[in-house]
Amino acid sequence: MFNTIITGIASLLTDVSTEMVYPLVPLYLAALGAPAAALGTIEGFAESSASLLRVFSGRLSDRLGRRKPLAIAGYSFSTLGKFLLYLSSTWGFVFAARMVDRLGKGVRTAPRDAIIADSSPEGKRGRRFGLHRAMDTFGAAAGVAIAALLLSRMPSDLPLASYQRVFLISFVPALLAVAVLFFVREPRPAQTARTLPRLSWAVLPGRLKLFLVVVGIFALGNSSNMFLLLRARNLGFAPVAVLLLYLVYNAVYGALSYPAGRLSDRIGRKALLVAGYSVYGLVYIGFALVHRAELVWVLIAVYGLFSALTEGLEKALVADIAPTEHRATFIGLHSTLVGIGLLPASLLAGALWTWLGPQAPFWFGGCLGLAAAIGLSLVL
Repeated sequence: MFNTIITGIASLLTDVSTEMVYPLVPLYLAALGAPAAALGTIEGFAESSASLLRVFSGRLSDRLGRRKPLAIAGYSFSTLGKFLLYLSSTWGFVFAARMVDRLGKGVRTAPRDAIIADSSPEGKRGRRFGLHRAMDTFGAAAGVAIAALLLSRMPSDLPLASYQRVFLISFVPALLAVAVLFFVREPRPAQTARTLPRLSWAVLPGRLKLFLVVVGIFALGNSSNMFLLLRARNLGFAPVAVLLLYLVYNAVYGALSYPAGRLSDRIGRKALLVAGYSVYGLVYIGFALVHRAELVWVLIAVYGLFSALTEGLEKALVADIAPTEHRATFIGLHSTLVGIGLLPASLLAGALWTWLGPQAPFWFGGCLGLAAAIGLSLVL
């Protein structure tokens, strides 16, 4: 439990820092006079690069038999990214800062999750990942709230200076997160490079292969959460109300993550994951059909339930199935599939929105979500 708490605190502090920055990046780019396409370029390349790194970082962790140094390095890169964002004065510099920040996420994710898995006894892995996700998500909610509070107290006639001040303040919790990680107790080393078996698709357990295939297909319909917020704006929500929707999502997600993980230890991962993908499908279809603003609040809260039922539990399931010597690699492979899918999913969602209307991406995502639920029920 000690390592789960320590990594959870580090993730909480990092998400406070990240979510202080993330919602402001589009506004900052606009204030810099950057073209609208710049945001898509920055976020697309940054997230895709981070996703590709996860499997390689996990593999390196398994080869070294060490998790802690790579986790600290990853969090350090993300901290540096916040400081570079504070120094930025052009959209190209913002691009560089976001790349450094997201590359740090790519390096740290698999080793950190492997620390949690290695430190968790059988039968308690779901609750440990659930607790970590809860702390991470509460940090995200706190970061959004802090950013909104800081901006509301700053002069509106100095937008660049106001944003940069928030970026500088966000550097503080990120730096504290790195310091906290030094208290992690390195789990007993796994096999080293000399004894680590050769990795290929053939060595993956059959159940894990089928699970990753279903996850990869689902990822194509799992576009950025920004499309949910854009849909709310499309339905007449004011910017402040959209920000509050994001807070509701994170609050529900954070509150339910640990209970979901604990329940999965008792009844198994399958039932909850199938329920989670079913909820996703229904919520997305709901966003396609909704016309009343009050129903959007209900849908975004239920969407928080989907995240609580899937994100931590998927990692716990991979850790359950993966051989110990490949654990970080397979956790990284799962994260890579999910992350890589975000780019084509978001591009496709944007195209469907533009060509067929705002309901189209939600019909598509909803159908894929329900198909994934059926697929999981068959392969797990």
